[in-house]
Amino acid sequence: MRLLYINPNSTASMTEQVVGVARDALPETEVMGWTNDNGPPAIQGAADGAAALPGLRALLPKAKDAGVDVIVIACFDDTGLEELRAAAHCPVIGIGQSAYTLGALAFGAFSVVTTLPVSVPVLEENITRLGLEGRCCSVRASGLGVLEVEDGSEPVRARLAAEIEAAVADGAKAVALGCAGMAHLRADLATRTSAALIDGVVASAHLARAITASLA
Repeated sequence: MRLLYINPNSTASMTEQVVGVARDALPETEVMGWTNDNGPPAIQGAADGAAALPGLRALLPKAKDAGVDVIVIACFDDTGLEELRAAAHCPVIGIGQSAYTLGALAFGAFSVVTTLPVSVPVLEENITRLGLEGRCCSVRASGLGVLEVEDGSEPVRARLAAEIEAAVADGAKAVALGCAGMAHLRADLATRTSAALIDGVVASAHLARAITASLA
């Protein structure tokens, strides 16, 4: 399987972190990562998502030429998911979509801890579109920006851990890490919290493998 993660934002270090996590999850798989150089530095709300779309669409012919089997949108907002799925030569999934699906299937109920409040309506709309609003206990904003989260300082980790515990108090059996920049923090956050933590990067890698196996 040739798996491609496309980062809708222009921060290449985040792309590299995502690809590293995905390769650890599927060491036998060829995992590639591309950065949307024409996107905003971070996707924080609907306006940033809209600004990223032209650059995402422009990468689709290159993905076809590269013989990619599955494309994963490496943003928890699932930026451009429907548009890219309609235009791509192969299946397209998102890390948010993957985390929600796993949370509903494996745990029945889940919450999401994300970055800024501006992202909450986008995620709630995506969850509703998937028909999973009844499975979602809450979508909680940590108040941290995407690039702050990616940096992963000790205060950032402590803040995320506190919000995860608040999500558990909402009744969630599992908590989805609602930003691609949280992927590399999962192991550390798991030691600080009582929740089952779902990373959309790992979830999407395994779902992509299932998709290719079922279509073979």
